[in-house]
Amino acid sequence: MHSLLGREKKEEEAGFGIDLGLSPGFLPQAAAMFSCVGCFWVLLSSALVAVCSFSFISPAWIVKDQLRNNHQQHHHHHHLHNKDSVSFGLLWHCSESLDHMYRCYTFGGLGKFAEIPSSSWQTSAVLCSGGCALLAVSSLLAIITIFLPSGGCERRICTLAGYMQMASVFIMAAGLLVYPFGLNSSLVRSFCGDSDIYNAGECQIGWGYMLAIVGVMLTVFLPFFAKYAPKEQLSPTPLPTLL
Repeated sequence: MHSLLGREKKEEEAGFGIDLGLSPGFLPQAAAMFSCVGCFWVLLSSALVAVCSFSFISPAWIVKDQLRNNHQQHHHHHHLHNKDSVSFGLLWHCSESLDHMYRCYTFGGLGKFAEIPSSSWQTSAVLCSGGCALLAVSSLLAIITIFLPSGGCERRICTLAGYMQMASVFIMAAGLLVYPFGLNSSLVRSFCGDSDIYNAGECQIGWGYMLAIVGVMLTVFLPFFAKYAPKEQLSPTPLPTLL
């Protein structure tokens, strides 16, 4: 009887010893559950998705300075259509009528992509929306990596998200470069005068286009953060040598 009780005490002590021996090993894993670089990467990715989406749907890529045009009207009374304040975007155009009401319309209505007045703007819309969608998917993958344990799966997802973000930079940058080719369309010329490719004429670059440029420039840094986003800093995610 005494030998049986003694054996049970030894087994209990051995069990406590195993538990105490394993518990310190879990502390580094719990501490490494979140990475500072990874959290910053997720926040920046989500913010840039919002910035790019907002800028791409804004109607203020090309705007007409009303004050400047009103000053010119005193010297050029034949430009009667310059009384309206006009702005153009990827999918929208806004104008201020004679009753000082500011109204916005889609080009030809929703679902009529062919109604966009320039083939360059159609190409830019496809590139910018595609790049923004790719950036949104990569941001979702970045959020998923926060809740994954450190290991090969996390590194592979970070690698995939980094490549997607790099591709989105080139796609959106191409869309921004193509957009000014549509300034020679008849619709833009009717409001901006002698506008041409990369020449807005009497109009000027709006805040929507500038915001899109800033968003794409900041997106360039996302693949660099993706490289060091994994929790195991000793083996960073492999990215192309140009990074």
